[in-house]
Amino acid sequence: MSKKIGLIVALVGICALSLFLINCGSSSSRPSALLYVLTQGSTGVGNNVTSYAIDENSGNLSLINSNASTCTPAGETCGLPLQILLDPTGAVAFVLNQGVPSASVAPTIYGFKVNSDGSLGTGTAAATLTVGDIPVAMTLDAGGNFLYVIDQGSNPTPTNPACPHTPTSAVDVCPSISVFAATPGSTSLSLVGSPTYLSKIPSALSALVFPNANVPCGASTAEDFLYVTNNHDLSQSTPQYDSTISVYCVDSSGNLTDLSPQLPNPPYVTQGDPISVQAVNTNLAGQANTGGVFVYVGSQPGNGAGTIGVFQMCTTMNSSCTSQDVDDALLVPVGTTPTTTGENPVAMIVDPTSHFLYVLCYMGSNVWGYSITASTSVLTSLNPPNLTTGSLPVSMAFHPSVNNTGQFLYTSNSGSNNISGWILSTTTGAMSALNTVIAPETPSGMAAH
Repeated sequence: MSKKIGLIVALVGICALSLFLINCGSSSSRPSALLYVLTQGSTGVGNNVTSYAIDENSGNLSLINSNASTCTPAGETCGLPLQILLDPTGAVAFVLNQGVPSASVAPTIYGFKVNSDGSLGTGTAAATLTVGDIPVAMTLDAGGNFLYVIDQGSNPTPTNPACPHTPTSAVDVCPSISVFAATPGSTSLSLVGSPTYLSKIPSALSALVFPNANVPCGASTAEDFLYVTNNHDLSQSTPQYDSTISVYCVDSSGNLTDLSPQLPNPPYVTQGDPISVQAVNTNLAGQANTGGVFVYVGSQPGNGAGTIGVFQMCTTMNSSCTSQDVDDALLVPVGTTPTTTGENPVAMIVDPTSHFLYVLCYMGSNVWGYSITASTSVLTSLNPPNLTTGSLPVSMAFHPSVNNTGQFLYTSNSGSNNISGWILSTTTGAMSALNTVIAPETPSGMAAH
């Protein structure tokens, strides 16, 4: 009897060992759902990124690694890490580092490969911007073919001669937009032409993949549209506050063309200081073509509540758009008054179905939710209209759940050093809070895949 028991125990041990070896030898153990959060540290010179695995059924987070450096070698000062993006494959991450103008350290974009456990490997400088630049944001188009960066130029901004002009030194840098060609799955970036220097100081940007043969653009026709909000106009003898949107088209080679000069009354005016922008195409593949291309702008008119302004791009002729308007990709204001939202709407994101818009409010320390009427872009507040985040949230990221019953939304809260999370209903957009997760000090940009 004892021999039989011993044989059974041995067999169980062999099976367990076999399962272990199978798991260890699998081609990839990388979690299928990941969240990355940049941290800036207590002194404002932190340069780490924390990796979390997302439970695709519950949305809960599990720490993978909190020691990946946004600089090479680790510990080198590259300035504040501002933003992290994942390419469409989920195998590559890009981090925008602000640089240190006072020390002549140029801003950089570091590229990282995602390791088999979901952590980030050693980063390398995929692109270096101009010394003196003050970058504020970057975005990838949905196809992962182009990466766009806006920066505010040197501080103080050159005023004689007025921008735009090619910089002559680190203190003579005008605001600009840089376009980099990218390849999904690769950390390589290559600058397309030269930066486009601006007469306005940009504050936020959003890219939309929308091939449009009606719009002449560069050497061909429009492949992408880039929407950039501005908060100062440098073309005057004394810089003026400026609350506008600039519209650019991008051809298949990445050449950038400003669409404003040919318009009758450029540029597009927003309500208050524009600090976030989100473009969305509500005409989803496989659905009836009853929507449109809309641009939402989050602004802060003064103290108190923020606002959301709405514009629609002319894509077909109708009562509001002529054939020339379609050729110009004209933006038409929608509605007579902006929608009210929380104080300092620093970020906006649209869910994968383009049914819901979520707005992150820095001073309000909350996230607001709205349903989108696909044909008109009208926003309707969710019930409840907003939920509280941690203190001073600065960034947010989406991830769809595996069971298709909800989606997950996360915010990085720079004032309370934690991450808030919600599960979102795919039918109503309603938000239900997940567990709050403690994060390393001063979390900033975040991205999920």
